[in-house]
Amino acid sequence: MNETDGKTLTCGLLAHPAGHTLSPLIHNTLASMTGKNLVYVPFDVDPSDIGDAVKGAFSLNILGMNATVPHKEAVIPYLKEIDPLAKNIGAVNTLVRTEDGTGYKGYNTDMTGLKRSLANQNITIKGQKVIILGAGGVARAVAFLMASEGAEIIYVLNRTVERAQEVVKEVGEKVQGSRFVALSMDEYDKIPSDSKYLCVQSTSVGMHPNNDKAIIEDPKFYELVHTGFDIVYRPMNTKFMQLAERAGAKVCNGLEMLLYQGVDAYELWTGCSITKEQCDIVYKAMCDRLENEKNVVLVGYMGSGKSTVSKVLARKLSYEKLDTDSLIEETYETSISDIFASKSEAAFRDMETRQLEVLCGEKHDGLVLATGGGLPLREINRRLLSKLGKVVYLKASAEAVYDRIKGDTTRPLLQVDDPKAKIGQMLEERGKYYEMAADIVIDTDGKSPEAVADEIIKAMGL
Repeated sequence: MNETDGKTLTCGLLAHPAGHTLSPLIHNTLASMTGKNLVYVPFDVDPSDIGDAVKGAFSLNILGMNATVPHKEAVIPYLKEIDPLAKNIGAVNTLVRTEDGTGYKGYNTDMTGLKRSLANQNITIKGQKVIILGAGGVARAVAFLMASEGAEIIYVLNRTVERAQEVVKEVGEKVQGSRFVALSMDEYDKIPSDSKYLCVQSTSVGMHPNNDKAIIEDPKFYELVHTGFDIVYRPMNTKFMQLAERAGAKVCNGLEMLLYQGVDAYELWTGCSITKEQCDIVYKAMCDRLENEKNVVLVGYMGSGKSTVSKVLARKLSYEKLDTDSLIEETYETSISDIFASKSEAAFRDMETRQLEVLCGEKHDGLVLATGGGLPLREINRRLLSKLGKVVYLKASAEAVYDRIKGDTTRPLLQVDDPKAKIGQMLEERGKYYEMAADIVIDTDGKSPEAVADEIIKAMGL
């Protein structure tokens, strides 16, 4: 995150949940490149609190907000103004403070982001025959874009055909020229097979961790598709894309759409003009982050099983296995015990931070990293861990830890009269930091290393 002071401007994301968004990476990188004293943070807002959240953000002088599912329509009643395009689409994903300073104005950059992404892929819309899967806020923006840009015919498919009919009616009344057809998702066989279609998958089906799902599983459907565009970008190669590609279609995911809708929002907030070169830098950072997400970073107290589970994971996934303690011992040519004895715990923590910085600067194509028990205590370390991969907290009770490591004289912090009490005390102190660092929490009590590894693989969708 960028450095902050009393003059720092704040932007953020209204989401639920908000845990795995790439938006902070986009906007904080843009702020650094454009020299803006601005930070972007995600806010997890329950749908019942969206009105209070918008009012609170304005009162706190927050410069601008993004809104994602499930808030894109719910924020509209709390806006002072709404851009005509967003009003026509019926969904808002960007909030900008009004010129008179009385509230927020709503915009929709999903549509402009998709338009820029398609253009980047040399995909034209005019004259296209289009299939849209889904009928939510994004689907409405997609339908509006396709009609506005001159698509010949647009099929909107949804599990409940009534929602598809609503989109067809709303967009069809506002944009003339394109023909619309609403179908339920299982009525795709009614689409004429003598043509090929641009198909936009606009639902969350297939998003991590449900990587093995597609909104339509039948391979026959994909024979209709010449280009498959999935708004999902995590994973980068969704099952929808795999099925379309197998049928001979060109495919692309929603990562560029996310980038460009973010760039458009940033320009609205700041007045900056972002260059293609700057977009390319941000896009590479996004790709690197997603690539790192397949890496597994294990945190937890000593004796929670990090070393053993890391070996099992590395074997099952054919990943490289590293251990921060071992790397430090190799770098400084001494043991952890000797570092504690001859220097100090603080000196060792500094070594851990430096080691993480080195790892973050390296490229790892599939990594399992076991970390020291105290490593997540520092906030900078927690940030570095999140850059390295998905952080998995191996949670263990004091009793389980004691049973595993009693009699182990290589643990400097446990060389006390009552190690069991010490374990309980340290777990109490450190637990919140492990939770703060973690993307995934796995309870290891009573489970074999194999079972824990399998649970991690399933949770990460690997």
